[in-house]
Amino acid sequence: MNVLVLADMTAADLAAVVVTGCSVVAVVAVLFALQRTLATLRQVRDALDQLVEHTLPLVDELSATVDAANVELERVDRLVGSAESISATVDATSRLAYRALSAPVIKTVAMTSGASKAAKRLRKER
Repeated sequence: MNVLVLADMTAADLAAVVVTGCSVVAVVAVLFALQRTLATLRQVRDALDQLVEHTLPLVDELSATVDAANVELERVDRLVGSAESISATVDATSRLAYRALSAPVIKTVAMTSGASKAAKRLRKER
């Protein structure tokens, strides 16, 4: 038997070949994972760009709306202050009118009632 031996391999040589093969497979796997990670990062960057593109006008619009609402709130505050002032004035006027007119009205009603009774008595006496 003729056996052709190309090289004598020791256990250390075999281990080196196996480690080299595993290292090549690991590097390919890491490169594939890195490529997928970069693709995902590109998608995330595109999504963020779109988000910024759509969000900034909304934030500007929201700011304008808040400013308009603040103006309206100031206006309503002034109206409420005016209404409170008018209410206080009407209340004071009402109390003053009650004090000024209640005595004469009561006297007039009493006088009318007394005159009515006197007229009835005079009619009965006739």
